[in-house]
Amino acid sequence: MTVLSKQSGEEYKKQNYNERMSKTGRPVSPHVTIYQFPITALTSIANRVTGCMLSFGAAGVGAIELINGNGAALQLMQDIVNTGPVITSVAKFSVAFPLVYHYLGGARHLAWDHFPDLLNTVSVQKASFVLAGSSVVISAGMALV
Repeated sequence: MTVLSKQSGEEYKKQNYNERMSKTGRPVSPHVTIYQFPITALTSIANRVTGCMLSFGAAGVGAIELINGNGAALQLMQDIVNTGPVITSVAKFSVAFPLVYHYLGGARHLAWDHFPDLLNTVSVQKASFVLAGSSVVISAGMALV
């Protein structure tokens, strides 16, 4: 252990961390980006993101109604439908996917709460892949209706 005087300790604190590490020749701690997230973590993060998307979407529809008057959101949706089938399908998918994904993610957590035996590494990974795949397929089906 190195004992520093009060003066040298104050000077040490004033130095930039990166400069101190480059002087020692030691590497800076690795950033989180060098690690590969497991599928379970990614689907958990996506579940939270889709929940936020649904909240902001609902707030946006409400804001459109408040600002532009009664029926403004319906008129916007009818305008989107009139742009053509490609844009309509993309718009429908962008609404359907967060709804389906978040709903199925909630059902998955409900199953885990009631059946804790399902919580093992293999079944959780399988459930994560099923969640992602089934959400895309169901959302695509809903967008094409």
